[in-house]
Amino acid sequence: MYTCLRLCLLLLGLHTLPVVARRRHHKVKRNVLFIMADDLRTSLGCYGDSVAKSPNIDQLASRSQVFLNAFAQQAVCAPSRTSMLTSRRPDTTRLYDFNSYWRTHAGNYSTLPQHFKSKGYITTSVGKIFHPGIPSNHSDDYPYSWSSPVYHPPSFRYEKEKVCKGEDGNLHANLLCAVDVAEQPGRTLPDLESSEEAVRVLKSRAHDGAPFFLAVGFHKPHIPFRIPQEYLSLYPVEQMALAPDPDVPPLLPPVAYNPWTDVRSRDDVQKLNISFPYGPIPKDFQRRIRQHYYAAVSYLDAQVGRLLAALDALRLTSSTLVVFASDHGWSLGEHGEWAKYSNFDVATRVPLIFYVPGVTAARRESSFPFIDVLRQPGLVFKSRRVVRNVVELLDVFPTVSYLAGLKKPKACPDHSFQVELCTEGNSLAAAFLHRGKERRSAEALSFSQYPRPADTPQENSDLPDLKDITVMGYSLRCWDYRYTLWLGFNPKSFQVITRLSLHYTPE
Repeated sequence: MYTCLRLCLLLLGLHTLPVVARRRHHKVKRNVLFIMADDLRTSLGCYGDSVAKSPNIDQLASRSQVFLNAFAQQAVCAPSRTSMLTSRRPDTTRLYDFNSYWRTHAGNYSTLPQHFKSKGYITTSVGKIFHPGIPSNHSDDYPYSWSSPVYHPPSFRYEKEKVCKGEDGNLHANLLCAVDVAEQPGRTLPDLESSEEAVRVLKSRAHDGAPFFLAVGFHKPHIPFRIPQEYLSLYPVEQMALAPDPDVPPLLPPVAYNPWTDVRSRDDVQKLNISFPYGPIPKDFQRRIRQHYYAAVSYLDAQVGRLLAALDALRLTSSTLVVFASDHGWSLGEHGEWAKYSNFDVATRVPLIFYVPGVTAARRESSFPFIDVLRQPGLVFKSRRVVRNVVELLDVFPTVSYLAGLKKPKACPDHSFQVELCTEGNSLAAAFLHRGKERRSAEALSFSQYPRPADTPQENSDLPDLKDITVMGYSLRCWDYRYTLWLGFNPKSFQVITRLSLHYTPE
């Protein structure tokens, strides 16, 4: 009898837990630290990459909910970021290139930071959150999304200049650009400046009482790999392996291939005289690219560590939701490809990590001491809360809103061009109530897409202007497979017109 009573009380407690959690959850508005990486695939220790040295991000993951299979909606910066921050698919934002602003081109959609701003939050952007330029109205969507003008690191203006010292001793605009920071213009680098500014903003927000939404966008590991040269020592080039599948698959439809033209345009790559579009990069140079990419990841990790340590120092960790994500991935030689610009997993799969104080970790565990990866490269952390089911970056907007204590946006209707605030994603909040392994969901899917100017590789295949798009690749990812359909596309009507080609890719 006593045992039965205890069991009933336990079941009653479990049944009411979500309700109690929701009531408690909505009483307090959590601060939000939203950290974005650029071109970061899941090359992190917490995602099982044995090469990567990323102790600060791994430490965050060990106290967070980690989504192992999160996917971007288009593997290029402006469309992906706009899609995630509005929670609308590229076919709804109608942004597939870098040449339009969704508010005037598609619909006056509310954004994630705008939603927080409307609820009394101080919203601040540091670095690259929206893609700068036309896609965000040359203002990073200020004043709609932000409480003050956006900060961009001054030294970013040199990112494409000849600041990389080559083997000849001269300066070049190289892909591989490990540098002595003291010799760079301003004696700094963009992500170092963004870290400093973000810490300054945190200090200014620490004691004023207003809830804040601070978005910090780092530029690495985006090319060029202009990073402090000391990070190369973590990855001796002779120990770098090639991609496990470095050749172009013989049955790959030509339309699915991206010819990595931005990589080809760099001075050091041009010297290799690689044939277009399929000519392989020499193996020794492939190893150096992989070395520099991983070194850029460790450099990024150090900047994330600085932000998390600042939260601790300012006693903000226990009241701040931390989100870490990337806009899309990057190919490192898999199936003969480099860069992004495709529908493959390596280009669309991204890290997605949520730290929620008191939920993903006990408040007594809410501490993130800075880890110097150059001194402690072998430090390992174990992620205790992981979700393997497929999710999308569209899900970030409703999830962050709910976890921070705001109402999540309603689901968008089928035709939502006139609806300012709604989501085409799903809230992932339910995943935070379940510890251990979640049930495999055959219904969990992600959708990505990529445009092409033709069904064979062209010079503008990686990033065609809207007017030049004739083919759209729609890609569906489930637990076991990726299925991609290439369709004729009319850029004036934004409509599919005919089926061109199909490839079916087990992952």
